[in-house]
Amino acid sequence: MDWMIAPDPTGRALRDVLPSMLSAMGVEGFTDTIGIPPCRNALVLLIDGLGHELLREHASDAPFLASLQNAPPLTAGFPTTTVTSITSLATGRCAGEHGVVGYTFAEPGGGLLHPLSWTARSAPSGDDERASMLEKWPPEQVQPHTTVLERAEAADVDVRTAVPHHFHGTGLTRASLRAGRFRGVRELGDLAAELLDAATSPGPTLCYGYHGGVDLLGHIHGPGSVQWRLQLRQVDAFVQMVAEQLPPGAVLGVVADHGMVEIDPTGVIDADSDPALQEGVRLLGGEVRARHVYTWPGAREDVLAAWRETIGDRGSVLTAEDAVEAGYFGPVSASVRPRIGDVLAIMRTTGVVRSVVEPGESTLRGHHGSLTAAEQWVPVLLTGAEGP
Repeated sequence: MDWMIAPDPTGRALRDVLPSMLSAMGVEGFTDTIGIPPCRNALVLLIDGLGHELLREHASDAPFLASLQNAPPLTAGFPTTTVTSITSLATGRCAGEHGVVGYTFAEPGGGLLHPLSWTARSAPSGDDERASMLEKWPPEQVQPHTTVLERAEAADVDVRTAVPHHFHGTGLTRASLRAGRFRGVRELGDLAAELLDAATSPGPTLCYGYHGGVDLLGHIHGPGSVQWRLQLRQVDAFVQMVAEQLPPGAVLGVVADHGMVEIDPTGVIDADSDPALQEGVRLLGGEVRARHVYTWPGAREDVLAAWRETIGDRGSVLTAEDAVEAGYFGPVSASVRPRIGDVLAIMRTTGVVRSVVEPGESTLRGHHGSLTAAEQWVPVLLTGAEGP
């Protein structure tokens, strides 16, 4: 499909950022495929939801960030959703290897794992009751690979994670951001202080920081809305402030986990009210723009046909085998394969909501998850360094 941007396997993807940073710091065992200036300390700041195309379109609201937008964008990976992208960044692996294959996905007990809360919904429809999966399916079992942060720490790098304080000990943190010193932050002042403290450390120091306000307001009001643009202006001033205080030998890299598109809630496809999208479906995971459809035994071909007929040219409906062969998930391990839907619905326009089971998500204006350029391409914005 000519509108789909497949993940980049050549070394310019979100998963290549931390290995490239560590290589630029002179840490053995890592390769720089992005082009990071040689440095002593490296800061990686992830602005949730700040897609490459959105930054281009709204450069007047983010003049400092736009001035750094000189390199080709990175691909986020698939699906273009926060839990998958952060795990890819932290592990240096695609979803087919690290196993966090979507916003929600099948877990061994027959339910859907929600990685943001590390809970599972056991009922396929009509029941939003979720139970903790921290003991039943531990994060370290779901994502067993050594993270890039753990490898850096083993190489005597001072590793820090400056993320919202309530992320401490969560399932997603345990799956992807384990290692180093957790530095919980509450406001932008906390985040700036942690980044600058890492920048001025004797080194070598690697600090990962996260800010989620752009994504939040994009979901609620839509990307490009007044609220979203005002938030982007704040983030731009914040990054400029940090950049202007970087000492020699420190580099700041600003990236994103995905972009975002706006869809009209009145024009979506509702899987909870369309019988054609329910017949033969055991579980429906993923999110509005990228659905994992898990079928009952023997029902896959009928489900595939029904979803293709309903969605038409508004997206691409394909089997898991086709998606794996196309490389959307990268290399897929045997343990991860059952987590991928038997049928996948990757949307070009609009989205597939669940008005009953996901009432909150179904009314949002901004969404991501698919493989359009607006969702897949993310910026890599570099400043600082001038020698290690």
